[in-house]
Amino acid sequence: MSKQSALGRREALVGAGLLGAILAVPAARAQQRVKAGTVEIEQVQIAFIGSGNIGGGTLQFQGGSYSFSVGGLGIGGFGISKMTATGDVYNLRELRQFPGAYGQARYGVALGDVSAGELWLENPNGVLINLRAQRTGLALSLGADAVIIDFK
Repeated sequence: MSKQSALGRREALVGAGLLGAILAVPAARAQQRVKAGTVEIEQVQIAFIGSGNIGGGTLQFQGGSYSFSVGGLGIGGFGISKMTATGDVYNLRELRQFPGAYGQARYGVALGDVSAGELWLENPNGVLINLRAQRTGLALSLGADAVIIDFK
């Protein structure tokens, strides 16, 4: 076995381990989740190794409806797609905990109007958002992002 192929395998294993850790964080916190509301989001994502997204949505929380904008930059993926997502918000006790910077772990694929994917976002306040995404376009999405959510 050559030294180069051994390094390639080691790098692949480290990369797979890091990806597994990113995607496992929400699962590990499953026992700490308290559902507090729901969200609907629409955004456009463009990716070619790096990625960017912009859009908006609505938070349903304690009987109120709150519009917000969402945008961010990240790594991983290829293509352009429009995403419509619905999901649950966990651990939100006060409205002021919702806006801010979120880390996002994502995976998904879109080919025309056939898609599958899931996203997990978490902010420093411990607010978790789990999104079930429907995408249209041509895109492969696997990576991590920094997402900013702010009320309109």
